[in-house]
Amino acid sequence: MAEVAALLPGAIPVCPASIDEAPGEGGAYVLLIHLADPVAIAIGKLAGHVPAGWHAYVGSARGPGGLRARLRRHFRHDKAIHWHVDRLTTRADRLAALAVTGGAECALGRTLVESGRFESELPGFGNSDCALCPSHLLRWTGAQSPV
Repeated sequence: MAEVAALLPGAIPVCPASIDEAPGEGGAYVLLIHLADPVAIAIGKLAGHVPAGWHAYVGSARGPGGLRARLRRHFRHDKAIHWHVDRLTTRADRLAALAVTGGAECALGRTLVESGRFESELPGFGNSDCALCPSHLLRWTGAQSPV
């Protein structure tokens, strides 16, 4: 995770075991998701396959409990499917995150893509409320595992 964290100065690494130490304030996050198998997505007009491997989802947490509450939910496998990303987190074999208090999800996504280590995938995934980004789901293109 150090390689991805280096791209986001001030980001706080969070894993399921350290969720209680995650910030309770609002902000944005990068959720690092490892899929052992591909996942088919079919939600209205959004359809495609997310291949096995590492992916990053950028999101925001502005509600009660801030980043800690949102990441705690993402780390749970037993949850109602509410957001696009829930279809991946419930199938993931590894999850980790980087939390940025006060951060903006689109800015985090742009930084990751501009690094050359991520590319946008599955247009429309997780960004139905965003007119700027093609997707809030990114695919890891680096040679080594990001986590």
